[in-house]
Amino acid sequence: GLISMVVAACVLNFQRAVRLLVISLVTIFFLVWNWIMERYGDCMWEALSPTRDLLSKNWFWIRCFVMFTSLVAVVCWLVLDTAQLGTRQLVSYCGLLLLIFIMLLFSKHPFRWPWHTLICGVGLQFVFGLLILRTTFGLSAVRWLGKQAETFQSFADAGSQFVFGDSYTDHFFAFRVMPIVVFLSSVISWLICKIGFVVQVIMGTSPAESMAAAGNIFLENTDAALLIRPYISELTVSEIHAVMTGGFASISGSILGAFISLGVDATHLLTATLMSAPASLAIAKIFWPEKEKTVSISNRDLKLIKGENENRMRTASQGVARAVGVVANIISNIIAFLALLAFFDAVLSWLGGMFDCPQLSFSVTKSRLFASYIFMMGVSWEDSFIVAELIGKKTFLNEFVVYQKLSEFIQRRTAGGPGYVDGVKQYISVHSEAVVTYSLCGFSNIAWECLLERSVTVMAPNRQSDISRCVLRALTAGSMACFITACIAGMLFIPDCQHFLSSNNNTNLTNSSKQLLDCCSQLYNSVMVHKPWNVTVGGGFTESSLWGCCALTPPQRFNCS
Repeated sequence: GLISMVVAACVLNFQRAVRLLVISLVTIFFLVWNWIMERYGDCMWEALSPTRDLLSKNWFWIRCFVMFTSLVAVVCWLVLDTAQLGTRQLVSYCGLLLLIFIMLLFSKHPFRWPWHTLICGVGLQFVFGLLILRTTFGLSAVRWLGKQAETFQSFADAGSQFVFGDSYTDHFFAFRVMPIVVFLSSVISWLICKIGFVVQVIMGTSPAESMAAAGNIFLENTDAALLIRPYISELTVSEIHAVMTGGFASISGSILGAFISLGVDATHLLTATLMSAPASLAIAKIFWPEKEKTVSISNRDLKLIKGENENRMRTASQGVARAVGVVANIISNIIAFLALLAFFDAVLSWLGGMFDCPQLSFSVTKSRLFASYIFMMGVSWEDSFIVAELIGKKTFLNEFVVYQKLSEFIQRRTAGGPGYVDGVKQYISVHSEAVVTYSLCGFSNIAWECLLERSVTVMAPNRQSDISRCVLRALTAGSMACFITACIAGMLFIPDCQHFLSSNNNTNLTNSSKQLLDCCSQLYNSVMVHKPWNVTVGGGFTESSLWGCCALTPPQRFNCS
């Protein structure tokens, strides 16, 4: 009946039936896969034993060959890409190496680093980013998923409007964003086992930490840890650290819907969520390498906790009940930490006033401390102070507060207002928006640290001391995993205008092209004219694009000559 319905819908209007076709094909594929594995899995595993034995004997040389080939391919790609698009990608690449070096330098057990896990984790990130950000098919697929996510999360409006009335949009955060968390938390993904198994095979990590990392793609950090609750008390300290790092380095699907509703680009959020799983494992295992003997848990014995209720409506209602607790925790943390921020700003301003610097504040301090560090991630220098302030607030406050601020910058840029008002930058470039979106896409802040520590301790009270001594390192590793993802995004992401201006010959463009006018206007906003012959082109644009735009559509803000 399902196949007949899908075929009939495609015959009537294929364009209209694409969504139904994709959902049906994915569902059928996994149903067939589960049926085959349950019926013939043991026979297939035994039949492949000669191949497995051959691979195990030569696994060292195969791994060395793959790593060497991948390294050469990345270097060649970087050289060719830099030659074509300029040196901006090199800054992000150097930032990536710097972050990895810092993690190696401050590792818990130096010289015991699992190079295979590190290289494969960063390699998976690079492959995911390359497929999504540099291929038309990958970008179109993720954008399509983003639009479906936006449509899906908009259904929460029906409940919000019924409960709070037509004026629910007046209190956007409480009555528009938070109900999405409640709505999406009733939906459970069954891809976790499959993704976790793939991550385990490629990266060589244990089944428990691989499943937890895969779970963090879809679930909140405490729910992802809950999936492997029976095994937490048996995990090594390194595995506990990896599980907690995965929770800090990612966001849940329900929270992702809330961020999309704030106006943040869904494509970048979805990509960052997918890339966070291998990143968290790679960073966690080099920051706290495995020194103990892990408990042998096979994939057949590893059973994820799915709940005790067979009734689907009761399971959904329990998911909603858990989500209410999450919403209460988020709102209470935001209120408390914003109050603390106001207090710290007042204290710093009072102290600064004694030294004729009353404008001193928490935000100013963080922007000055981390500006150079943020620049190495690929953010232009003129945007680095704003981005450093956002990351500082996210670490000490909450990611919701920061994404709300980022959405304001996005709205100002799309509105086309002036780049500076009274010397204060009003928005950041498209490229900087992308990099900061990836760097903020995680639960790595002080509020979630307390919540995750309490939650994991309840699941394994006999490991309380181990959990307490690795939670701070896990928070640091989770933040670094987000920054490494941002560096890779900085290497790969090409804003539409940058790609448009660099890939088209200026002689083929006309002054009447709206895309040309919009892109040249965006380029001019990124230009800093210090004095004649001293010009800085930011935002990922090239100097040749500036000359081309000057020849076709001279700017009003400065004189091209």
